[in-house]
Amino acid sequence: MKTKKLINDGGAAVDEMLEGILAAHPDHLYAIDGSPRSIVAKRGPRDGKVGLVIGGGSGHEPSFLGFVGKGLADAAAVGNVFASPPPDPIIECAKAVDHGAGVLFMYGNYAGDVMNFDMAAEMLAMDDIDVRTVVTTDDVASAPRDQREKRRGVAGNVFVFKAAGAACDLMYSFDEVERVARKANDHTFTMGVALSPCSLPQTLRPNFEIGGDEMEVGMGIHGEPGVSRETLRPADAVTDELLDAILKDATIAPGTRLAVLINSLGSTPLMELYIIMRRVKARLDEAGLVIHTSLVGNYCTSLEMAGASITLMALDDELQALIDHPCDCAMFRSGKAI
Repeated sequence: MKTKKLINDGGAAVDEMLEGILAAHPDHLYAIDGSPRSIVAKRGPRDGKVGLVIGGGSGHEPSFLGFVGKGLADAAAVGNVFASPPPDPIIECAKAVDHGAGVLFMYGNYAGDVMNFDMAAEMLAMDDIDVRTVVTTDDVASAPRDQREKRRGVAGNVFVFKAAGAACDLMYSFDEVERVARKANDHTFTMGVALSPCSLPQTLRPNFEIGGDEMEVGMGIHGEPGVSRETLRPADAVTDELLDAILKDATIAPGTRLAVLINSLGSTPLMELYIIMRRVKARLDEAGLVIHTSLVGNYCTSLEMAGASITLMALDDELQALIDHPCDCAMFRSGKAI
């Protein structure tokens, strides 16, 4: 059975989406001439500032290009739906944001992204542009703690990019920006659950099958298998299962301040997300953990997939200040106006 979408042509969906985003956010974003998949912040890049380039496949909006703007990412390279951007738009992004202090690449830990961003970095080195890379690995379901380097990057991207972007905006040195990015990633943990599949614009077919009374715990944002297929239970029980996995993996000490993200995978409404948030607050209070800031909504989606993820970032004074630092992006703003 085919799914329904408000599109014109599946093959043109990404480019038409980008046209719409640029039309909606002309004060924040522009596309590089001749490279329409290279989206750059109008007020981010400046002399002496480390440039931050993020990117990945489409279908996760507002990730990635929604986080391009003053105080966060300087540019995003955009791929096809659930597919890495090729090297060319990545290279154009890096050239646009290079102002002599280096360029940091950040993206989720997926084979295609690693290959294409690494290829872009090698080509940029031939033009004497200094590029470093930090991949996000916050998905606790995708590999054991002692193999964290194999984990996927999922909704925790939001907090990791936020901390690194703030460091760039505060004119940290390249070494310090890289250090902050790695520290932020090491302090961020995510676990998700899927209730239904999504469908790609090109196929209009579900990308996996799941029973009407089932849920997939730990499923990835492209439909990668999770850790278990279970019978759907009430929201509190599901929230407990996700939180238990995070807290066991993260071993966060009582009294620690947290940034919390309750993220929809696409079609799960705010009503259900706030029901999850209610339980998260109660559980964290019981554990003696302090919520410093919280985000609830669509931040890293999987097209129209039903489901949600929980992200915790353990804060110290440095990370808290960076998370609190103002940003003004096309689809995300925090702090006072800048």
